[in-house]
Amino acid sequence: MAAAPAGSARPRAAPRRVSLLGSTGSVGRSTVALLEAAPPGSFAVSALVAGRDVAALAAQARALQSAGLAPELAVLADPGGLAALREALAGTGIACGAGPAAVEEAALRPADWTMAAVVGAAGLRPTLAAASRGGTVALANKESLVCAGAVMLDAVRRSGATLLPVDSEHNAIFQCLDARDPAAIERIILTASGGPFRNASLAEMRAATPETAVRHPVWSMGAKISVDSATMMNKGLELIEAARLFPVPEPRIEILVHPQSAVHSLVQYTDGSILAQLGTPDMKTPIAYALAWPRRMEVAVPRLDLAALGRLEFMAPDAERFPALRLAREALRTGAGASTVLNAANEAAVGLFLDRRLGFLDIAAVVEETMERLGCPPADTLEAILALDAEAREVAAGFARSRAAA
Repeated sequence: MAAAPAGSARPRAAPRRVSLLGSTGSVGRSTVALLEAAPPGSFAVSALVAGRDVAALAAQARALQSAGLAPELAVLADPGGLAALREALAGTGIACGAGPAAVEEAALRPADWTMAAVVGAAGLRPTLAAASRGGTVALANKESLVCAGAVMLDAVRRSGATLLPVDSEHNAIFQCLDARDPAAIERIILTASGGPFRNASLAEMRAATPETAVRHPVWSMGAKISVDSATMMNKGLELIEAARLFPVPEPRIEILVHPQSAVHSLVQYTDGSILAQLGTPDMKTPIAYALAWPRRMEVAVPRLDLAALGRLEFMAPDAERFPALRLAREALRTGAGASTVLNAANEAAVGLFLDRRLGFLDIAAVVEETMERLGCPPADTLEAILALDAEAREVAAGFARSRAAA
């Protein structure tokens, strides 16, 4: 398939060489746990890439070495951490690197399978590098397709890479979708937990603090992603990603709030059948599906007990309280660089909210103002995308300052 996945499956002899971009984040840690639990000889680790946490990266590299999976290279995005990383890994034989060039070099190293889990637009360049190298790219960085969908998919096609979705919703769709017959697909349904403010009033949301916004009722995630869940921007970004991964146009991609988070997404066919993927809310399951694809691997996660669950609820999201969903659809329909602007403005606004310099409801307002100001400039090269991303962040910060001063 051209998307989700691109390329085709080819039998591989063990061990499968893997690289982890974003290894110390929640997705990266879950991936490492799966590697450590796999039968000996199943995998070999080429590279680990983290942001700036020297201690976490060094501990992860040493733990993998103890498990017989010593990474060949450990890299920090922060160039200032190189000396400390070398000291922490002295005597291990693991090579060290730091800085943007080292991150890109790690992404280009030979690997059969690469986890692309660097959060936000910062993951765009290394994910694109991994896609251009070929092999299998497990995509947990949704911004790569949101900001640079055409560029990313073109790189996948040219290299013959296989692109596998890791986000639980897109992974669920991938498991349920028969891409051999796109005409038989009637609609895709993305499910959302509703976040911590699913039943909150606008007044309660206006008074939200970073502490309340990151208190997700189901999933354990980083601060930025948790805030995106609270605004439902995460679901807007996932809608854009789904439209670029799967052969289904935007009007036929729906979003339903599903508080139990047991059904991770659904696909409806023209004969009326609906296929759904269910499971406990644990990222190890979709990661393992991508890691072992086209087979499955044993994963020690709690099994879903349907009798104990008792019921499954679904409801339409409230457009007034969650305007991010409308903004995402507008960006997708507008095309060109509109989704790049959406994502960059949101990242800037969320960062300001977490720093207590912007109100919770002002996040979506700042994103909308930035989209109106910048429109849909061309974004058909990586350089143009990165320049537009920087401009959108600057414009969003200006609108946020104006709101703070009002």
